[in-house]
Amino acid sequence: MHNNFHRHHERWPIVPKLRVNREIRVREVRVIGPEGEQLGILPTPEAFRQAQEGGYDLVEVAPTSAPPVCRIMDYGKYKYELSKKDHQNRRHQKSTQVKEIKLRPRTDKHDLEIKVRQIKTFLEEGNKTKITLTYRGREMANQEMGRSLMSSVIEQLADTGTIEYAPRMEGRSLIMIVAPKN
Repeated sequence: MHNNFHRHHERWPIVPKLRVNREIRVREVRVIGPEGEQLGILPTPEAFRQAQEGGYDLVEVAPTSAPPVCRIMDYGKYKYELSKKDHQNRRHQKSTQVKEIKLRPRTDKHDLEIKVRQIKTFLEEGNKTKITLTYRGREMANQEMGRSLMSSVIEQLADTGTIEYAPRMEGRSLIMIVAPKN
């Protein structure tokens, strides 16, 4: 049961909960008609009656305004449109991931070429790439090796990526983030 609940929630977009019709408890509201026309400030029961007569709902669209703004509309249709729009947006959203490549100060030329090729592939796929160069033991005393390795990587990526986060030491690692060039 519990598991099902979560799956259900992922599938249906979250439509913001608006107060509708009799849930609107304030004395008066500013009303917008079904065609977007301003109907001015009306006592809430009157606005509700007008909505009902036209076969619509009274929906509170700006609860924080003074007085709150309500719109006369077809709430069911509005929720449907909203969920459709949300679904469209989700379909077009290409998820960007941050991939990670690990290097060592003594990574040799051939291995480095392979890693750079891999980074280029990640960037072409539209993913950011975090490059982590970890120092072990005594290598900390000679950080220059790692820095020159990073500089060489930056040069090789000049045409495919932009440096989003320049090489920086974090603990025993030199870290940099490269983003795809748009």
